[in-house]
Amino acid sequence: MKFTPDVLLSAPRRSAGVPNAAGSLILYTESTYSFQTHKKSIELRVLEVDTGDSHELAKNDEISDLNWLDDDQFACLQAEKDGTTSLYVASISNCLQKSEVGSSHYVAGAIEAAAGSLKLAKLDAEGYEYAVIVSAPACPDGTLYTPDKAARKTQSSGQLYTNLMVRHWDHYVGTSRNSLWYGKLSKSKSEGGKYKLSLLTNALKGTALECTIQPFGGTEHFDISQNGIIFVAKDPELNPALNTKCNVYLLQLQDWLQKEASAPRQIIVPGFEGACTSPVFNSAGDKVAFLMMAKNGYEADRNVMFIASVSGGRSELEAQTVLQDHKGDLVQEGYHGLWDRSPQAISFSADGEFLLATAEELGHGRLFDIRLHPSAPLGREIRQLTDRGYVSSAIPLRDGRVFVSGSSLVDNSWYAIVDARSATSPSPDALTTWSHSNSTEGSKFGLRKKQVSSIWTPASNPAVNKEVHSIVVKPSSFDPKSSRTYPVAYLIHGGPQGSWGDSWSTRWNPAVYAEQGYIVIAPNPTGSTGYGQEFCDSIRDNWGGDPYQDIVNLFDWVGKNMPEADNERAVALGASYGGYMMNWIQGHDLGRKFKALVCHDGIFSFAGGMLATDELYFPFHDLGGTPWYDPGFKQTVQAKSTFDSSTLSDWRRWDPSEHLANWSTPQLVIHSSKDYRLAISEGLAAFNVLQARGIESQFLCFPDENHFVLKPENSLAWHKTVLNWINKHVGLPTYTDEGPESEEFWGGVRSEKDEVAEMPTQGKPET
Repeated sequence: MKFTPDVLLSAPRRSAGVPNAAGSLILYTESTYSFQTHKKSIELRVLEVDTGDSHELAKNDEISDLNWLDDDQFACLQAEKDGTTSLYVASISNCLQKSEVGSSHYVAGAIEAAAGSLKLAKLDAEGYEYAVIVSAPACPDGTLYTPDKAARKTQSSGQLYTNLMVRHWDHYVGTSRNSLWYGKLSKSKSEGGKYKLSLLTNALKGTALECTIQPFGGTEHFDISQNGIIFVAKDPELNPALNTKCNVYLLQLQDWLQKEASAPRQIIVPGFEGACTSPVFNSAGDKVAFLMMAKNGYEADRNVMFIASVSGGRSELEAQTVLQDHKGDLVQEGYHGLWDRSPQAISFSADGEFLLATAEELGHGRLFDIRLHPSAPLGREIRQLTDRGYVSSAIPLRDGRVFVSGSSLVDNSWYAIVDARSATSPSPDALTTWSHSNSTEGSKFGLRKKQVSSIWTPASNPAVNKEVHSIVVKPSSFDPKSSRTYPVAYLIHGGPQGSWGDSWSTRWNPAVYAEQGYIVIAPNPTGSTGYGQEFCDSIRDNWGGDPYQDIVNLFDWVGKNMPEADNERAVALGASYGGYMMNWIQGHDLGRKFKALVCHDGIFSFAGGMLATDELYFPFHDLGGTPWYDPGFKQTVQAKSTFDSSTLSDWRRWDPSEHLANWSTPQLVIHSSKDYRLAISEGLAAFNVLQARGIESQFLCFPDENHFVLKPENSLAWHKTVLNWINKHVGLPTYTDEGPESEEFWGGVRSEKDEVAEMPTQGKPET
């Protein structure tokens, strides 16, 4: 099989697995899109760990938020077509026996709104009662924002705003906000012993707090125990468009049926004013842990782990750092160097002795545990539990093992069980005792691990990091003994505080380009995450400085050291910040060395585009302030003399539109109308300049997409356009003979019966 965009987009997409406490059964959903029927199908499945057998439990239901009640029964949410949500309860054994229609699952309750992020906590040893919490929209008066209320229309479509933010991600902000709703799931002594959901109460009514935090918030923003809720929310005193500051709140509940919640109490973290996430309880419910950043306005600051005791009705709640030195300056035997990493998510181990943390490191998403016992060195000990691939979730099992979900550049989904109970181990890989791959480690796609490698090239600023890491993906047919050369595709990531990692993507998948016949090089230049916080922070006031020079150094190194890579036939592609870099490269010397460029949702002009963005704190931080105040040239910025721009403000120094006279390389521009992170005017302006200057160019627009292209048919058209464009300029065969003037290029004619639904994405979102 040749790995193509069609294969990528039609391959089954498996969700993160949800194991029962014993680790014997794993629930997951699997969605598949057919380009023949133009429809998506969804299956709820269970995987038996001992045998590796997978069984279908339900089909074509919008099921989410799987929660085990015991080792056999589970609860989940189902989105109904009328905009409401049902809470289902089912038994695995009954599902597999299918002894009686309807006996395996039933509706335990209905929520008259679009609800998600279900979490449960057992209230008694026998499992007769569970505390329940979901996230659902609330009206300004605190009542549930139901489909009827959402459908109400006035004669005028106008909306008047008096504060930021006006729009967020892909929608104009309305009057509803996300809220947490609590209740109880109880087993009835009649009705066959079925569970029934109580009425739900708005936990945040009258508080001006919103949880989950938009636009991507989910269960990582709150947790539940027998006695209450721990959650994070943006500071209600500050405008969310100008600030990232979040607070951590504890809401204690004596009765999960009480109609009014007490006021949530804030957990105080002195000196920390930034964003926070991943609040979690230990199993006893007397301790909480969470991640918090120090700097307000900087969404890529280092996440620091905190822990707090919440037992005994304390009047004041104050957290302490998990590591004695929050910079991570802690060395242990077996771990080399300083642990200067930024955890993405944390949880307590089953016994409460460890914190489990996922963090980016050197192009991987790894799992670590941090021992909390006082006998550990300095009271803390960090241990790496996984090595390869990219961990997306980690769930502790009751016996001390950890169930892990992840992916790699060649495998779209793998599950593993890591046995972290051993005091010592020769390597992290030795801790994995069981694994299961959705694609047989990529072989179902014709991909192989040996296609992926790494290179390290000179950094622009060796005082921070001496070398820059890049991931290299070669064609599966690559023969190192052959003298054949391949064109090079340089992929520049978004963020800019992001990275390319050993993880699967359905939007930017390096293997798609490699299987067209490219050597793909994906650099992690200055500003990338997973290489130390100083390296990440160094991009501030420096967007077109060190990162650009890192890419120049990489390009030169490849030309001198990789004879199989034909730099004379090179192209560059990027989205978001990567799109900005395409426009920046256009105006500088490196742009003349590429045969073609592809700019997806990139920045054309700071003054225009960045002032129209939804989260203004981002440019105000990254560009060193506001454009109406010029703090002068900063000596800390490693500005290259070739730019000769020390008299310009930061907003002009790195602005691509300051260098339009140099634009001459063929460029494909892609932008979507519902992208409110970077308005479509940025793409139109770039295309207009290219056309007016007589430069070969194309403009691809999706009126129904946001900063990401998510719909399968749109994504396929995106890939067709991109591959046809770059292949043409490097002399590779055209990807598809369908011309853009044909209906087939765009997926054919859409009928009224077609249900083209969005598919879920994997991996972290780009900024």
